[in-house]
Amino acid sequence: MGAHGISRREFLRLWGTAGASYLLTGRRSYTQDVVPTSHALDHLLLGAADLEAGIAWLEGMTGVKAAMGGSHPGLGTRNALLSLGGRQYLEIIAPDPAQTVYRPVNFQTNLRTLTTPRLFAWAAGTNDIAAIAENARGMALPVIGPIEGSRLRPDGTVLQWKTLVLRNRFAMHAAEPIPFFIEWAAGSVHPSQDSPTGCELLSFEFEHPLPGGVANALLSLGIEAKAERAANARLRATLRTPKGMVELS
Repeated sequence: MGAHGISRREFLRLWGTAGASYLLTGRRSYTQDVVPTSHALDHLLLGAADLEAGIAWLEGMTGVKAAMGGSHPGLGTRNALLSLGGRQYLEIIAPDPAQTVYRPVNFQTNLRTLTTPRLFAWAAGTNDIAAIAENARGMALPVIGPIEGSRLRPDGTVLQWKTLVLRNRFAMHAAEPIPFFIEWAAGSVHPSQDSPTGCELLSFEFEHPLPGGVANALLSLGIEAKAERAANARLRATLRTPKGMVELS
C-alpha cells in the first residue's frame, strides 16, 4: 500500500494494468504529495452541438460572452473561450461545419448528440507530457499520444500544444471525470490570458455511480478530487460571475 492509499491490486482493477505513478509530474515515485483538482485543472470543456448556441447559452448563464477561438484542423471541431482567472479557462467546443471530418481524440463524448450545452470533460496541465507518456507506457497504461495540436487564432497566429489521453472505464453519459493532459508550446499565449474575463472558478467536483473508483483513479494520477455517488456521471463546476454564483454541469 502506497502513501496514496491505493494498492497495486486496486490500480490494476481501476485501470486494467499493473503499477501506479504520480503521472501529473512524470515521476514514478509512489510517495509524492497530491494536488487538488483546482490546481491540476488547465481548462474545462463545455460541449455543444452548435457553437453559436453554446456561446449564447453561456452568456445567458454568466453575463460574459466567450470569444471565438478558432478551428482544430483535421479534428472537426472549433471553439470559443472564456477565462476563469489565473491560468485556467473554459472552452466551449462544438462540431465545425466547415470541416468534413469529425474525429476528436481527446474525449469519447460525441458532441453532435448533445441536446443542450454540457460540461463533459477537463484537461490537467503539465510541463512534461513526454515523461508522463513514458511512465504510462512503462506501466502498460492505455494511452493515446502525445498528440500535436494547433489552432489558428482569429488574429492569424497559431496556438500549439500537446495532449495525452488515458483511456479508462469511467466515461459515461456524456461526462468524463478522468482528464486528458495538456502541455502548451513555449511561446504560446495561454488562453486564460487573452480570453474574456469576469468569471472565476470556485469549485470543481464529480458525481458518478462509482465515486470511490473515480476518486482513487484520480488519486493515482496525483489529483485529489471530491466525488459523490449518483445514478449518472456528472462534472460540476461552480463559478463566480457577474450574474452571481452559477453551477455548470
